[in-house]
Amino acid sequence: MKIVDLSMAMEPHMRWPVDVAVKGDIAAGDQFRVSRLSTTCHGFTHVDAQAHFIAGAPTIEATPLEKVVGRCRILDLRDVQANEEIGAARLAAADPGGAAGEILLLSSGWDRQRDYTTREFWTDAPYLNREAAEWLKAQEPSAIAFDFPQDYSIRLLLDGVMAPTEEHVTHDVCLRAGITLIEYLVNTSGLSGPYCLLSAAPLKLPNADGSPARVYAIEGLQGL
Repeated sequence: MKIVDLSMAMEPHMRWPVDVAVKGDIAAGDQFRVSRLSTTCHGFTHVDAQAHFIAGAPTIEATPLEKVVGRCRILDLRDVQANEEIGAARLAAADPGGAAGEILLLSSGWDRQRDYTTREFWTDAPYLNREAAEWLKAQEPSAIAFDFPQDYSIRLLLDGVMAPTEEHVTHDVCLRAGITLIEYLVNTSGLSGPYCLLSAAPLKLPNADGSPARVYAIEGLQGL
């Protein structure tokens, strides 16, 4: 059995503010050391609730664990090029096959080509077109995990540009259909595939539209 950590470290980043305040010094005689974290729910490796994109939709604490923990099939896209538009045919060719209700993990290994702490990770990334999003929806997964900024519109946010709703294709097609999105994985090239057990449980934050998650995969389990 092998456990592969697929999570970004939550530390100061060019996209997201992070403040970890520490109170107490045990070496100086205090009884406890207590840290306080302040950051966005949509930074680093995280899970989107439908409320992130749809008015009145369920918030993150309503996400059933069965949607984000379970059998996962890995679509190997590791020969992807910078700024490549990924379509439905490319995804279909990379799909090892499986049943509805599984988690799909799109593994481009993009963090091997660009450092996720740099602007280029976002601006040079491959991205999915609308046909790809429709193909993903048709597979009826419980969730979809990405290791690259999957919508072209995501890069525009770095310059304060908000694209029309329909250009956020995986959000508009898949999240709207009730398929949970697991965003910004790293280290997916450490997976041997094509199947694993994936755990992407978000924090139970009432009324939040997303949550950080410690995402990891377990390989080598019988029955996968």
